Amino acid sequence: MSGGTHDFTVVRFTDLRELPRRLPQLVVGLLCLGAGIAATVRADLGLSPYDVLHQGVADHTGLSFGVVVVLVGILVLFLWIPLRQRPGIGTVVNTLTVGFITNGVLALLGHPHELVWRWLLLLGGLVITALGVGLYIGCALGPGPRDGLMTGIAARGHPVWLVRMLLELTALAFGAALGGTVGIGTAVFAFGIGPLGHLFFHRFHLGVDTDDPDPDATFAE
Repeated sequence: MSGGTHDFTVVRFTDLRELPRRLPQLVVGLLCLGAGIAATVRADLGLSPYDVLHQGVADHTGLSFGVVVVLVGILVLFLWIPLRQRPGIGTVVNTLTVGFITNGVLALLGHPHELVWRWLLLLGGLVITALGVGLYIGCALGPGPRDGLMTGIAARGHPVWLVRMLLELTALAFGAALGGTVGIGTAVFAFGIGPLGHLFFHRFHLGVDTDDPDPDATFAE
């Protein structure tokens, strides 16, 4: 990726023969993503911008955190329509499952009060989330709804960093206004998810056979 404007493409594979190779990585990636999000929620030190929004909506509606994740994802997919973004298999599975995976892991995790355990949950959740992002984007079966919104806007000639920043600041502002948890964890997540996600993405990106079709083109975090 270069600075300024550029052509931003999300690589997807539609050959059904590729699915046995890619679906297991997608499943593991989404499990990691849901588990990592749950860990950062339980840490209670500040959430990622979108999760601040999810938590704020959950607090005001009485819906569970995971259900809000799913519903917001579906709403975001409607914003793909004017951008002419096309969802992949991974997009649909991501949208409909990550929230429920998060709910499941939240049910298993306790509510630690000691600061050391909360920091371990935050940092562990960040690493696991980044691993999940690298795995599910690396399998190239379609971006998640929030990633696809960013790449769809960026593809119209806007800098990726600017689009990402504006979308996340908007989510953060609405989420904070609704009472979502903003804290040191929010900053840790904002600065850590990009480098860690890239690290895992380049490790797990699946090219076509031995070829790699521009791995940076699919990374949206």
